[in-house]
Amino acid sequence: MGQITIHYDNKIVRNFAWASVIWGLVGMLVGVLIATQLFWPDANLGNQYTTYGRIRPLHTNAVIFAFVGNAIFMGVYYSLQRLLKTRMWSDTLSNINFWGWQLIIVAAAITLPLGMTSSKEYAELEWPIDIAIALMWVVFGVNMIMTIIKRREKHMYVAIWFYLATFITVAVLHIVNSFELPISLFKSYSYYAGVQDALVQWWYGHNAVAFFLTTPYLGLMYYFMPKAANRPVYSYRLSIIHFWSLIFIYIWAGPHHLLYSSLPDWAQSLGVVFSIMLIAPSWGGMINGLLTLRGVWDKVREDPILKMMVVAVTGYGMATFEGPMHSLKTVNALSHFTDWIPAHVHVGTLGWNGMLTFAIMYWIIPRIFNTKLHSVKLANLHFWLSTIGMLFWVIAMYWAGIAQGLMWKQFTPEGNLQYPNFLETVINIVPMYMIRAFGGLIYLVGAIIMAYNLFKTAANGKLIANEPALVQEAEVDHHAADASWHRKLEGKPIAFSIYVTIAILIGGVVEFMPAFLIKSNIPTIAAVKPYTPLELHGRDVYIKEGCVGCHSQMVRPFRSETERYGEYSKAGEFVYDHPFLWGSKRTGPDLHRLGGKYPDSWHYNHMMVPTSMSPGSIMPAYGWLAKQDIDLSLTPKMINAMRTLGVPYAEGFEDQANADLQKQAAQVVANLKKDGITAGENSEMVALIAYLQRLGTDIKTNK
Repeated sequence: MGQITIHYDNKIVRNFAWASVIWGLVGMLVGVLIATQLFWPDANLGNQYTTYGRIRPLHTNAVIFAFVGNAIFMGVYYSLQRLLKTRMWSDTLSNINFWGWQLIIVAAAITLPLGMTSSKEYAELEWPIDIAIALMWVVFGVNMIMTIIKRREKHMYVAIWFYLATFITVAVLHIVNSFELPISLFKSYSYYAGVQDALVQWWYGHNAVAFFLTTPYLGLMYYFMPKAANRPVYSYRLSIIHFWSLIFIYIWAGPHHLLYSSLPDWAQSLGVVFSIMLIAPSWGGMINGLLTLRGVWDKVREDPILKMMVVAVTGYGMATFEGPMHSLKTVNALSHFTDWIPAHVHVGTLGWNGMLTFAIMYWIIPRIFNTKLHSVKLANLHFWLSTIGMLFWVIAMYWAGIAQGLMWKQFTPEGNLQYPNFLETVINIVPMYMIRAFGGLIYLVGAIIMAYNLFKTAANGKLIANEPALVQEAEVDHHAADASWHRKLEGKPIAFSIYVTIAILIGGVVEFMPAFLIKSNIPTIAAVKPYTPLELHGRDVYIKEGCVGCHSQMVRPFRSETERYGEYSKAGEFVYDHPFLWGSKRTGPDLHRLGGKYPDSWHYNHMMVPTSMSPGSIMPAYGWLAKQDIDLSLTPKMINAMRTLGVPYAEGFEDQANADLQKQAAQVVANLKKDGITAGENSEMVALIAYLQRLGTDIKTNK
């Protein structure tokens, strides 16, 4: 069997690397900005396009899909060619993947600050961009699968298993969660409503973390950690157990984000059970990674790449232990809606994803530019800045989160809430917000140093755009003598992919079918009526401004919450909510029972100058809402869309909807005028007030 020279495509690797570096700096900078706004609201510069609610999703999308996403493509394109001993199947598809992905990121960077959002966590981008994401993901998948099919190395190494699982599962997650009904070029409504929408969203949201931030990075760990350490993976058998158990169990765990909510108890319990089970495969992967470094710990002390990898894998282990602990109802009762959750998330993102990305870049760039790293000292400085910055960030938020949870639940000896004013709990943790922003700034400085170091490294060398490699002319199996059942399966990529698909679909089908097919799971409440046209517009303003990023609409069945907010939330109250707006964080109080609690003038003044109604508030002013008008031409489309989605508006109601809207708006304006406030009937402010006054008023409450 003869040998031939092939050429690996390093140009595409370089492109994704630089994109990851640049977008990473942008995403981290936005992160520091929003962290600053939590103790200094005026940091938005009075600009509606840079408020916390508008740019928080910009930060999350930038770091997840731009920074991490480009890094995934960088690592996959580099490792896949070398593991399969072949160039990528199509240079054209590689380039389409690159430029298409960058255009998607640019579209996100434009639309999210403009308030064009679906409001769904990690899936905020509107429907045209969702379609583009699906197309680019298919391009990537086709290129990867065809490369696997034409491989010269028959055996598929463990990293490739994780790459395949990532492609298949992310495609399923994105398509199912993104079912929406457009009413304009950049406005749509979720196909699902209320409880069903929440279930689908957190099936997606949790597994976006699982299959975009975890499985591809485990594949990268299995390739680059042995390379950097010059050691084989600790255990092949453990990698098999790790892979199959992880992808099967992970997909079930989403409901643990909805404990004590209006989600049916059976779904909550299912999420808890599988979340606890997740500890075993997750820690199996961590152990396999760390023990790969056995015998080279002296080298770890000197090598910044290995140090970063150790912190990354340790961060993965910590996050995947803490996640199941949060799924225990006793822990979740305290931690949910608090800053403890962002702390947990950032152990994973700053530690696992950030540190592993940095390490891989330090490893790849000198090799594809045929030179040495410009400065090992700067890389070591970057390591320490990243580690210290991460510790400042997460420790401050652990402290803040636990303080929040305890204060929310604290009663006096007489049986009254000790902190009835929610703002007391906010003011108490403002110093922790300052520390968090400082930690994020340190982390950003480290990333800037890395960017300088990598660009200097590239300048000192020359890109080997088409790297030559001597390989066997035909497909070979270097492990034929060890032909176990799994080894044989690794030589059959199509069969392997089918088994992966079955493994990840089982959990989703079991969770969804009862919720979607058994009507009694979502009991209706006769008193709950559809939103009026004005309230629909107000709800869209609420979504546009990202209010869901700071306010929940889910009163849980705890005495501490019913005393503070009123009657706990019922599943039937959300049947007309497209999308659901339960939220995942309380920087401000829950709003589900807000309706009728304050006069219209209170809401107006609170939006114009928050501290005038709530001294010490960290909410920014929303003065532009009084100046901007809602688009009345959209009203008939909104009504038609909602009717299509099952909301019982009468046939022909769309023709009189604007007349009804004007009548209700005139009443709000009249209420404001009584308190000396002049407002336009078509203003976004009036629509938002109408929506806020509707919240929770369909059923009788205790408050």
